[in-house]
Amino acid sequence: MKVVTAAEMRQIDQDTIEGIGIPGIVLMETAGSAIVRAIEQHYPTCQRIGIFVGKGNNGGDGLVIARQLAHAGREVHLFLVSPVESFTGEAEINLQIARRLGLQIEFYGTETVPTTLASCELFVDAIFGTGLRDTVRGSIATVIKTLNNFSTPILSVDLPSGLDANTGHPLSTCVRADRTVTIGLPKRGLLVHPGAEFAGKLEIVDIGFPEQVIDAQGIKVNWTTTAEVSQWLPPRPPASHKGTYGRVLVVAGSTGMTGAAALASEAALRTGAGLVTLAIPKHLNPILEGLLPEVMTLPLPETDAGSLSVSATSAILEFSEKTKSVLAIGPGLSQHPDTVALVHQLVRENSEQGLGLRLVIDADGLNAIAQASEIVSLLDREAILTPHPGEMSRLTSTSVRNLEADRIRTAQQFASEHNLTLVFKGAPTVTGLPNGDVWINSTGNSGMATGGMGDVLTGIIAGLMAQGLSSETAAILGIYIHGLAGDIAAEALGMHGLVASDVLKAVPKAISSLKK
Repeated sequence: MKVVTAAEMRQIDQDTIEGIGIPGIVLMETAGSAIVRAIEQHYPTCQRIGIFVGKGNNGGDGLVIARQLAHAGREVHLFLVSPVESFTGEAEINLQIARRLGLQIEFYGTETVPTTLASCELFVDAIFGTGLRDTVRGSIATVIKTLNNFSTPILSVDLPSGLDANTGHPLSTCVRADRTVTIGLPKRGLLVHPGAEFAGKLEIVDIGFPEQVIDAQGIKVNWTTTAEVSQWLPPRPPASHKGTYGRVLVVAGSTGMTGAAALASEAALRTGAGLVTLAIPKHLNPILEGLLPEVMTLPLPETDAGSLSVSATSAILEFSEKTKSVLAIGPGLSQHPDTVALVHQLVRENSEQGLGLRLVIDADGLNAIAQASEIVSLLDREAILTPHPGEMSRLTSTSVRNLEADRIRTAQQFASEHNLTLVFKGAPTVTGLPNGDVWINSTGNSGMATGGMGDVLTGIIAGLMAQGLSSETAAILGIYIHGLAGDIAAEALGMHGLVASDVLKAVPKAISSLKK
């Protein structure tokens, strides 16, 4: 599903009206009807509804909602937060209709709170839409603060009033909605934090914007949905064997960090890879052989600190090239200088010798790359990097605060500049592709904010790549499955105390649910 900026949404609206010929008043009526259906579905028992209306198109939607709810027998109270004479266009037309119908309308632009607010069982926020560009101040800011202070549930039309549609940051005062029903397409600010928190539960309603109008915008940002990703699952033909589903070599582990290696390896198997081998420091071999009966091991030379040595380079490359394995590098690898040199050498030789190995690099693999910026330029289009904000900061020499200020742009720029796939982990995880496209993930929860989750994700992505998916598809689908497994685990166990192995166990169920 495409995700739009405020400007893109305005252009779609304008092209639909002027180019296709669907009148704005028709789009407004359709939008209002869709939101009324949402109210009837989610708030069926709320009889007294307060609707807060601004002077623009968002307010016009609110006026349509008020009229239709009143027609359905609800007790509607309309509160205008702008003077009557400031209404124009379709909003003015719908205001005049509401007045002729005798709906209860009062101006709410002072600090005096209307007494009728206390009796309302639902507030509908139709004050500002995507057109807001400036700080909310004055009487409207007071209105919004008053709404937030009530315990009455709030449904926002299109966007919580006061939220920046592009960044998700509040423009000073902002409505804290329990539910937002957004029109046509999701706006960027509704999917990233803190905007997602202000929006509450998000619902998207289709009001008939033509596909050719949307496609003409060349929108680069997408939101993952079950309908899309379920079509990307690798097939499991009846006449198949373990070789059908590819191989993964996980280069991971060091003294004190065997868990990361184990989680990544098992995740690749749980995702459907046919064969998984774990390349580890030789002293860890007895531990991991006993821990992972389905995973093969490749014991390799190690440093005095118990991490992989640079002398293991040739064995790793020979094994990967011979078995055509996807190479997952980094979980629990350590930042020992000799191990850092190993990572550099693996990337360098893969590039210089033209081996064509497909790489997923995470954790200490990323920290190693960050120590030599020229190594990034040796990665090819098939490579996937999976940094969290701290690792991304080290890769780019940019503060976490600046990177997090616009997660979409951060992922998009890095992936485009370096011609690779960049998985910028966080809430939400954002994936940048070499062609400039961006995918915002829609699954996952705060219970997943604990150690080991990234190791599971690395294994999932590598497992999907081994089954023949492109790097881009494996990254987007892998992130979705990872988050969905987290949601399934949280549903069963709760978010508090959720651990990475819980998510790992839920991966097969997550995949199965996508096949339904």
